[in-house]
Amino acid sequence: MRVVVRTVSELCITVGTLIVLFVVYVLFWTGVRADGAMNHQIDVLHDQWARQTAHPAASAGAGISAAPREPAPYVAGKPFAIMYIPRLGFTWNKPVLENTAVSTLKKGLGHYANTAQLGQEGNFAVAGHRRTYGDPFVDFPKLRPGDAVVLTDGTTWFTYRIDKGPYKTVPTDVEVIDPVPRKSGYTQEGRYLTLTTCDPEWGHSHRLIVWAHLDSTQPVEAGKPEALRR
Repeated sequence: MRVVVRTVSELCITVGTLIVLFVVYVLFWTGVRADGAMNHQIDVLHDQWARQTAHPAASAGAGISAAPREPAPYVAGKPFAIMYIPRLGFTWNKPVLENTAVSTLKKGLGHYANTAQLGQEGNFAVAGHRRTYGDPFVDFPKLRPGDAVVLTDGTTWFTYRIDKGPYKTVPTDVEVIDPVPRKSGYTQEGRYLTLTTCDPEWGHSHRLIVWAHLDSTQPVEAGKPEALRR
């Protein structure tokens, strides 16, 4: 009996240790690796942009009277823009990569491949983890209508303004990334942004959604947009 009790106790200790190690891996180590991966993607973008000749895509003034030039096709799994959301902190910035594959979302935010390109007509839709892999959208519920979502592709600043959300739905509700999302309140074609993440915080039974419209653009040589200068 003593041998049985000792064996069971040792098994419990071993299992408990493994559980603790797994929690540490999920909560800490994946975050460390993801932060390093995201920083690397941003460095890659900055290096690319530094080698390119600036090419303004829109008027330096406020507004979007001049349509942003159509970007080249995005490359699967590669970064093409950096996103800033002041509501989530003025040090919050994440790379945006092409597609929403598991391997891609470990390195940053993922652009839904069949949605519009940045600043173009249609719905530019982006997904991100709520928890694990750097927790990029952990504070997603804090987003409110009127908040700015700013992106740059190295030549242009794009400022979107949130109109609706966070809206809770189920993963099968794929209409949220339609060119004109029906539940967003938009009724005609435009230049829209959709952000998606999982809900609840440590689950994936539902999705949280925000919708925004393109409010203004300006070339990077004009300086940072107002939303990032406050």
